[in-house]
Amino acid sequence: MAKFEKGRSGNPGGRPKGVADRRTELRSLMAPHAPELVRRCVEMALAGDPTSMRICMDRLIPPLREEPLKAKVPPINGPDDCLTAQAAVIAAVAAGDMLPSEAQLLTGLIEAQRRTYETTDLAKRLASLEAQLTPKESRP
Repeated sequence: MAKFEKGRSGNPGGRPKGVADRRTELRSLMAPHAPELVRRCVEMALAGDPTSMRICMDRLIPPLREEPLKAKVPPINGPDDCLTAQAAVIAAVAAGDMLPSEAQLLTGLIEAQRRTYETTDLAKRLASLEAQLTPKESRP
């Protein structure tokens, strides 16, 4: 039996169809006053109100979520290159060219790549061993 039956709600006591979300309702109530509210918020920000300043700045210049990492790491073409790449990251941190938090992120990526190489190599070696151990067909 399926976990949920088709056409039947998993939450029968939930919000009925057609009922608007409260946020949608509040937005529609505020919409006619939006220009006035925005103008007032800007006036308050210009008067020095820190909360209004923050609201205006957050809308004008949203906070950065993440920046691209500008790091010079040698290409990784095999598992041996992971050691060189890790050494380059450590050297960049020591030289002050990279933040420790950035280095931690980058070393995690390098380690994931190393594990991928290792897993692929182990799978190939296992397949080779299994092929050698598989009994050959009886010869006439």
